[in-house]
Amino acid sequence: MPVVGIGDIVRDAPAGVGAFNVIQLEHAEAIVSGAEAAGVPVVLQISENCVRFHGALAPIAAASLAVARASAVPVAVHLDHATDRALVEEAVELGLGSVMFDASALPDEENVALTAEVAALCHRRGVWVEAELGEVGGKDGVHAPGARTKPHEAVDYVARTGVDALAVAVGSSHAMTTRDAVLDLELIAALRAAVPVPLVLHGSSGVPDETLRAAVRHGMKKINIATHLNKTFTRAIRDHLAADEKVVDSRKYVAAGRAAVATEVTRLLGVLTG
Repeated sequence: MPVVGIGDIVRDAPAGVGAFNVIQLEHAEAIVSGAEAAGVPVVLQISENCVRFHGALAPIAAASLAVARASAVPVAVHLDHATDRALVEEAVELGLGSVMFDASALPDEENVALTAEVAALCHRRGVWVEAELGEVGGKDGVHAPGARTKPHEAVDYVARTGVDALAVAVGSSHAMTTRDAVLDLELIAALRAAVPVPLVLHGSSGVPDETLRAAVRHGMKKINIATHLNKTFTRAIRDHLAADEKVVDSRKYVAAGRAAVATEVTRLLGVLTG
C-alpha cells in the first residue's frame, strides 16, 4: 500500500488518530502490526531525538517508509519535534509526508516567523505541517508543566503561520511514566470550537484510557504516544531475559518486545477509535 499523508488519515478518521514513536526498526514493525490487527490507519513518528540516536535520519526513515509501504492499512511517516530547519528539509527530500516543527522554545514572534517559513517550504512540496504554540510540559525543561494554550492565541498563531495542525497544552506532559495526567477537557472543547485545524495531544503516555477517550470526544484528533510503548517494550524484554538467563540471541528477546508493543498498539487504537 502506498505511504499516505497524515492529512488524508486525519480527514477520513471518525475519531482519534494514533501516532506512535519509532526508535528502531522493531518499533515500526510492531506499530504497523498492531494497526493491521486493529484494522485502522496509524502514524509512525520519527523524533529529532531518534535521529540523534541513529546518527542520521535517512536509515530509520528508509526503514519506516519500507514498513509503511508493506502495510495492509494506511500508514503515514512523520518527523516529530524537529527544531532544526535543515532536518525538516531533509525529511521532505526523503519522502516523509508530514513534519512537526517545534519552535516553541523561541520568543513568540520568532516562533511565528520561522514556523511560517517552514510551513511555506513544506507546502510547496505537498508536506503537512504541525507546530506548537502552547508549551507542552516535560520537554527538556523548556516548558512549564502547568502551561495552557489560550484559544484566541491559537487562532492567531494558525492564521499567521499557515500550519495544518496544532499541538496544544491542555495538561499532559512529555515522558511521563505514570498514567495519571489530568486534562482540561473544557479547554480542549473551546480550542476545537475556535481553531480551524486539527488539534494534537502531545505527552499522551501519561493520560489514562478513559481520559484519552474523553479528549477525543472533546476534539483532539492526533494522539501522540511514545514513552508508554517504550515501557511496554522494555518490560517484555526484561521478563524474557529473567525467564531465560541463557539466551544470547538478541532476536529472541527483541521479538518479545516487538510482540508486546504490537498488542498494546492494537489496544490503544481501540481506545482512540472506540
